[in-house]
This record gives sequence, structure tokens and C-alpha cells, in this order.
Amino acid sequence: MLNQRLQQKLLQKLSPQQILLMKLLQIPTVGLEQRIKQEIEDNPALEVDANDTSDDDQFDDEPDSDTKDDFGDTELDDFKSKDDEFDFNDYINEDDVPSYKLKTNNYSSDDERREIPYASGTSFHENLLAQLNMRNLKEQETYIGEYIIGNIDDSGYLQRSTDAIVDDLAFTQNIMTSKEEVDYVLEIIQQFDPSGVGASDLKDCLLIQINRRLQETPSTTLELSKRIIGRYFNDFTKKHYQKIMKRMDITEEQLKQAMDEILKLNPKPGNSLSETTKENHYIIPDFTITNNGDKLELSLNSWNNTELKISNTYSNMLESVVGQKKTKKQREAFSFIKQKVDSAKWFIDAIQQRQNTLYSTMKAIMDYQYEYLLTGDDTKLKPMILKDIAEKVNLDISTISRVANSKYVQTPFGTLLIKSFFSESMQKDDGETVSTREIKTILKEIIDAESKEKPFTDEYLTTKLKEKGYPIARRTVAKYREQLKIPVARLRKEL
Repeated sequence: MLNQRLQQKLLQKLSPQQILLMKLLQIPTVGLEQRIKQEIEDNPALEVDANDTSDDDQFDDEPDSDTKDDFGDTELDDFKSKDDEFDFNDYINEDDVPSYKLKTNNYSSDDERREIPYASGTSFHENLLAQLNMRNLKEQETYIGEYIIGNIDDSGYLQRSTDAIVDDLAFTQNIMTSKEEVDYVLEIIQQFDPSGVGASDLKDCLLIQINRRLQETPSTTLELSKRIIGRYFNDFTKKHYQKIMKRMDITEEQLKQAMDEILKLNPKPGNSLSETTKENHYIIPDFTITNNGDKLELSLNSWNNTELKISNTYSNMLESVVGQKKTKKQREAFSFIKQKVDSAKWFIDAIQQRQNTLYSTMKAIMDYQYEYLLTGDDTKLKPMILKDIAEKVNLDISTISRVANSKYVQTPFGTLLIKSFFSESMQKDDGETVSTREIKTILKEIIDAESKEKPFTDEYLTTKLKEKGYPIARRTVAKYREQLKIPVARLRKEL
């Protein structure tokens, strides 16, 4: 039965300004430029201030103290205190409005604007196509070769079978061919440089390289290497050396010589080209920490940020219709202008709010990990979780997580992911609380110092760590070892 009743609820909803700020906090420096471009394209009331280069209108790397005296006031809830409606007089006379309300420039005149030169070169696939064109092939064979090269991945492997390529050529290129013809062209491509290209798997790749070396310089050791890869590849990958020596009836010295030849081969021939011929990926840090006489200084990086302001055209349009009687179409136009101007102001304020929040959060992290950032010694890293920083800057844990995610800081000893500063704690036998990252560093040092002929098992590593005062279980050692991408003892063994 339907009935009516009154019900009182208390709900918490995020305003559009809060949602905008949260999204901007997640964006690193590289993505911020694209986000600003997108906003300028979507909102005609927002534009780049290309003419204003005055020092008064520029933001230094450290946020303006006049706008934010206390970084603890950068909580997302600050948006709640703002009025839902803005006074249109804020937009009309730009000269009467503080510059920080209408524009932002995230770099100072003291910043060095450096450009990174990009080297040009021939890509991996272009190199293969050039070699294909140098062969005296029929027209159809050339088409087949181009299709095969297009299916070779960046590591140099052909993941598709020749039967599948025959079908693909028939359906997509209208080229009727046979498996024998495709195999013939593939054999030609496998003769290209770098050696091993066009192989179907690692075993095939190594055999192609060994066969070419045998043609150039025949030797007994290379023949032995070919037998090991061809007949005992699984045992070789699992490092069952005793089994290989017994089955092949060879000595340890002969196996070692064959292994040395195998280790000279390239498991990923596609990666053998110079890095200048491949796409370069650079990490642009969001922060820079410098050591100035044993005193750490923090600055926000300003690379690729843009000065923004409210469009003068829209400000003048807004001024012309304020206080006048309006027709229906004029009211619709007024509403559109108001919406765009409000949106532009929210975006500019959010950019400034983002800058303040990023700086205050990273400043708290730097102060917390001051000794570590001063020396770069992993053993000086303090246990730190998101809650520790959230309490220092009076922000929500989710806000700290957004700041730390996908952002980097440039330090005197390298560019680091901010997430790497956070780690759980563990208590040693003497009662001292240490970071789990310190344990991983000690674990890696123990493994690096081991004899590769008899590498330490996880049980022995557990014993060694307990001797150093780190009482952790074997399964925890195995977890840390996997996080460090260190294989098990059997796979670390060397002859």
C-alpha cells in the first residue's frame, strides 16, 4: 500500500568545484598541460594570457603567501565556504580584481626553461623494410614480406603462424599465396639484421643466432651450444645443469664454455637498436628538492604550465548586459556567458588550489623524511603511511593518495616516485621501529654478496636477517624477494 511520509536525511555531496580539484590533483605535470588545453577548447571564456609577463602576475615556485598563509587551509572542504553564485563585478573590471583570482602562472622568472633535443633515426621496422627492399624479390613476395614485418613485435618476434598469415593475406590483402611461399619469405627475413629477428619464440631466436655464428666461425663449442638449445632447452631455462651434463656426457668445463656462448646471444633482437632510434620517454618531475649546504629546499616544477585568465571578450559581453532588461534570447545568452565565466573561474582557482595542496603535501613529506632525502640512504627512510602526512597538513587521506599517485620528485640522488616514500613499519629485536624498505635493502645486499655457485635459499635468508635483528618469517622474505624481482635460489645459480 502506498503512503506518504516525511523523512529527514543527512547527506554529504561533493560540489562541482571539489570534483574538479580532486581530478586535477591526480594529474601529473605532463598531463596537466593537456588538461589545460582541453579546458581552453571546451570553454571559450578561458584563454591563455600570452601578453602578461609582469612579475606581479607570476607565481613563484612556492605559492604566494598573500593568497595562502597556511597550507593547512588547502582542504577540499574550503570550496564549501565559497558562495554558489559569484558577483559579476568580479569579472567586469580586470584591473580592480587581484590577479590571483583571474589568472595563474605556475613558473617564475627565475626558472630555467630547458629544452630536450630529440635524436632522429631509423626505427626497427623501417630498418627491416629497407633490408627487404634491397632483396631481388617478386612483387607478391615483397607484399608478403611487408606484411610479415608489420606483424613482428618490438622485441623482434613473429607471434603469428604462417598458416594464419596465409589466411590474413587472402582476406585482408586479397593476395592468394601458400604456406611454402610465406615460409620462403620468412626465411629471408630471418637472415636480416639484427640476428634472430622473425623468430617464433625464444628457442627459435637463439637457434637462428647460433646457426649464423656457425656459418661465420664454426667451432665445437657453438655446436655444443646448439645441441643444448635444440634438445635440452627446458632443462637449460630451469638451470638443471647436472641433468644436462649427464645426458650429454660432457664435463662442467665444456658446459660452462657453451653457456658463455649462449649468454652472448640476444634474447630480444628488436631491442638491439640504439635507443636514439626508438621513442624516448622522459619523466618530468613535479617537484625538485635541492641540497643547499645541508639544507633541503623544495620547489614546484613549472615546466609546461600556462598562464590563464578570463577572456576580455566575455567580460565585456557580461558587462554590457548587467542591469538591463533582457528578452528571452538575451537571458539565454546571459545564462550561457555566466556559466562559462563561472566555469573558467572555478578552473583557475582549482589550478591554484592544486598548486597549494601539492606544495604543502610534498613539504610535509620532505620534513618527515628529511634525513633520508639529505643522504639518500635507504636505511634512513622512516616508516610512513598516508595517515601520517594527512594529519600534518590537515587533509583527507584520499587527497594525500591523489597527490602521491603518479607523481615524481627530483632529488640530489635521482628522480623518485613519491609513492616510494611510503612504507609500512616493523619492529626489530631491540625495539627499534624500521621501514620495510630498509629490510628489502638489507635483503638485496645479502643476495648480492652470496656465492652464485651456491645461492642462499629463502630459509637461509630468513636466518641471516634474524642475525641482523630483523625477525621476519620465510614467507615474508619470499614476498620481499619477489617485490625486488629477484628469482629463487635455483634460478640464481651460475656455473
